[in-house]
Amino acid sequence: MIRAYGGKKTHKKILKSRVALNRSMAGNVTLFIFMGICGMFMAIPLVFVVSNAFKPLDELFRYPPRLFPRHPSLDNFADLKVLMANSWVPFSRYILNTVIITGGGTLGHVIFASMAAYPLAKHDFPGRNLLFNIVILSLMFTWQVTQVPNYLIISKLGINNTYWAVILPAFSYGLGLYLMKQFMEQIPDSIIESARLDGAGEYRIYWSIIMPNVKPAWLTLAVLQFQTMWGNTGSQFLRDEQLKPLQYALLQIVNSGPARQGAAAVVTLIIAAIPITFFIICQSSIIETMTTSGMKE
Repeated sequence: MIRAYGGKKTHKKILKSRVALNRSMAGNVTLFIFMGICGMFMAIPLVFVVSNAFKPLDELFRYPPRLFPRHPSLDNFADLKVLMANSWVPFSRYILNTVIITGGGTLGHVIFASMAAYPLAKHDFPGRNLLFNIVILSLMFTWQVTQVPNYLIISKLGINNTYWAVILPAFSYGLGLYLMKQFMEQIPDSIIESARLDGAGEYRIYWSIIMPNVKPAWLTLAVLQFQTMWGNTGSQFLRDEQLKPLQYALLQIVNSGPARQGAAAVVTLIIAAIPITFFIICQSSIIETMTTSGMKE
């Protein structure tokens, strides 16, 4: 046993020395500099959005534009506050509508996609492959193709001009089902069989075993769906101003002309900040989803 342990320890030292010999300090420095330059270029649009929110109007219309403001000001935020205060629909109402639509659509999509993916991944029944192929085929169609059928279905259900008209179609996005099914297939069947032998039902297995083990996948799905729902203006189904989300109100300000470009810059910052913040919170789980090879037997 001592000899075997010593052999393993020596083998690890040899591998470590080989890895160390293959590393180059100059190569690491070059890679670090290259990645830093790429990161700076990728951060420029975000920095530009933030700086525009603090630029006065004369600097916003300056050409060529400057990356940073020379005379930072909070006038744009004050202008946006005045516009929202003078709106006949309270600003808090737009926020409430957005919370209901975004939260309901995101939560519902994660639940329905995971519940539909579980039997496709872990049960063998006739037509399973056909159903999954239909889901894959649905990913080929853009939202413009399904816009008219969705409207006809919502109208037939009698839920037009309600929150459900925007929330319900979000439950059926095929990307979520595809992602969850592919990730659930990596869970060993032996774990599920052991749970069944212990008397656990299918819903208990789904909630207590499947969902905790695919947490990175459904968090990633939540981020993607949150971004989609956050950008939804509801203009296709919602007619009453009291039901419009925040995105609709902000876009109206953006399209109100040159005099409101300062407020429009703040609007752009708000539109970009919320999804980015949500992404940063779930960043580690998203990276894990992209890099993990899953559980193995």
